Amino acid sequence: MLQEESDLSLTIAQIVQKLKGSSLYAQLERQAWASLQRPEIKLESLKEDIKRFLKTSGLFPLPSHPAAPPEHLKEPLVYMRKAQGSWEKRILKSLNSMCTELSIPLARKRPVGEQKELLNKWNEMGTDEPDLSLFRPVYAPKDFLEVLINLRNPNYENGDSLSFRTHLGLIQVPLKVKDIPELKELFVELGLTTGQLGIDDSTQVPPELFENEHVRIGQKVLAEQDSAAAQQYIRQGSPTALRAELWALILNISNQPEDILYYEQLKTNVIQHDLLVDSLIYKDVKLTASNDDYYFVFEDYLYQVLLCFSRDTSVLGHFAYNSASPPRSYIRGKLGIEEYAVFYPPNGVIPFHGFSMYVAPLCFLYHEPSKLYQTFREMYVRFFFRLHSISSHPSGIVSLCLLFETLLQTYLPQLFYHLREIGAQPLRISFKWMVRAFSGYLATDQLLLLWDRILGYNSLEILAVLAAAVFAFRAVNLMEVTSLAAAEAVLADLSTLKVMPLLQIFLFATVT
Repeated sequence: MLQEESDLSLTIAQIVQKLKGSSLYAQLERQAWASLQRPEIKLESLKEDIKRFLKTSGLFPLPSHPAAPPEHLKEPLVYMRKAQGSWEKRILKSLNSMCTELSIPLARKRPVGEQKELLNKWNEMGTDEPDLSLFRPVYAPKDFLEVLINLRNPNYENGDSLSFRTHLGLIQVPLKVKDIPELKELFVELGLTTGQLGIDDSTQVPPELFENEHVRIGQKVLAEQDSAAAQQYIRQGSPTALRAELWALILNISNQPEDILYYEQLKTNVIQHDLLVDSLIYKDVKLTASNDDYYFVFEDYLYQVLLCFSRDTSVLGHFAYNSASPPRSYIRGKLGIEEYAVFYPPNGVIPFHGFSMYVAPLCFLYHEPSKLYQTFREMYVRFFFRLHSISSHPSGIVSLCLLFETLLQTYLPQLFYHLREIGAQPLRISFKWMVRAFSGYLATDQLLLLWDRILGYNSLEILAVLAAAVFAFRAVNLMEVTSLAAAEAVLADLSTLKVMPLLQIFLFATVT
């Protein structure tokens, strides 16, 4: 009991510390004061009431076993932790072998002349053409998919579970994922009778009337600076003009002078030190965003944000709840001696092929570098990290893959079996969409409507639902293909798709 009291106090202290100085803290303080004036709030039972609320809401986890090591809290399943550990070793091996092959250090201090040159061209780094021909991405999504396909729970090796044995997809781990009735309950605001931005013909209200009213409510939410209301509000989509402010409110981004100063310090770090991962970032931007019709104009922004991100040690905080661990490097000659170990890169995140596409869509919303930077960092530590780490979390990439395959096998069995029989397992096509949260595949206006819902529902599960909905939409054409290449050709261009009608029809017009 004393341990529980101590854990609760620590949790509350951490929450308060994190909120202090933010606009959300002042808002909560005002609301707490107003609540205390209400007759039904009893001071003598307040502590117990708060404890009960924190437990039932899931904000305060039930006390774990006192002997449970911290990694159990990051990821409870041993085989998932082992798989993540092995994957990290592979990534490091790839990075180190590149280092050795190219005779390039992991990090070096830039000479003064080079520092001045970089500072002068900070806003036009896209014009610089360093020779990147020898650099290669540390890994691509398809490499990661092969690892996930080989995941096994040793307790299920003999197929103990009948329902699990009948899963014919590539993902062979027994995780609980939602079915359509459960998804309908989760995404209830996407119902056919609810007004949505991104739907041209509402059954209830003419679109222009809904939009006008929705904008009015959005302005009110922003005026009140209520982040919980903002999160609920964007479940029906955000008006383009209000999106940047609404996302900032939900993500608790205020862009105070100290935030701008912090960004400038990261920039100074980039100017002073050259990291091997800088070349990986340059290469990735050149291979992806620079060739994209929507995002090539933001090339300079992408370099600025991603180079600063790689130096940001505050990102390390997310490893407390990420199944992954930050890679470490040792000072030359001190291998294995802990006090000489440093995290590399400083933020603990090694970029992979397509990483820059997590930032690109945000460039449409924020033109101030420090605000763009904060938004990306917050999106990454809340959501995107789950798309490239192995875990059992419902929003983790393993669960998303399993959810996608289960939805297809259950609700479109003929299509699923046909594609499987011709060697075109659907996940081999949809994996790249999900791992990049559809960035670079959907038109930007549609992508932002999708990301509205990720923020609104605080979940990435909608990515798997949309992937299944795309297959359902193209089912007639897919039933005629006879190879993986032909199936990929049918699904090669998603840029004309309208996200919200697809989701609504799949979730609420599917026979269950």
